[in-house]
Amino acid sequence: MNILVLYAHPVETSFNAGLHRLTRRERLDYHNQRGSSDAVASYVERLLRADALVLSYPVWNYGFPAILKGFFDRVFLPGVSFKLVDGKVQPSLHNIRKVAAVTTYGGSRFRAMLMGDPPRKLIKRMLRATVKPGAPVSYLAHYAMNLSTDGTRKAFAARVAASMDAF
Repeated sequence: MNILVLYAHPVETSFNAGLHRLTRRERLDYHNQRGSSDAVASYVERLLRADALVLSYPVWNYGFPAILKGFFDRVFLPGVSFKLVDGKVQPSLHNIRKVAAVTTYGGSRFRAMLMGDPPRKLIKRMLRATVKPGAPVSYLAHYAMNLSTDGTRKAFAARVAASMDAF
């Protein structure tokens, strides 16, 4: 199985480090046919080759880190993750047969729910609607990291390991 893992953290040596720079030209070309010389061509190629997608990121301010949002904005393009047919969006990442998100929140699950928990909804609804219909989507979240202990982190790591073993 070919799995694309996105590590979204703003460390200059990380896989996604340069993806947060959406240029004016990229935005103007958003709906145009893209080619191999495109700045994100290698990421598009990896996404289209992948059978599964695993996202690992922290939740900041009830949302994705900018670097992950930038990845979606720059790589989930027309003709890649969706097609526009008569002005209507048709999801097209049907090569992705499984999705998992592994994330941490500083605050509690209750606080995230009060805010509508946008990252959970984006993964469980938007991303689910973009990939192969019926694909399983799992969302593993460790809430209240600000109050976490060795025990809670160890339990979460074990849950993630078991989930990835079964993935």
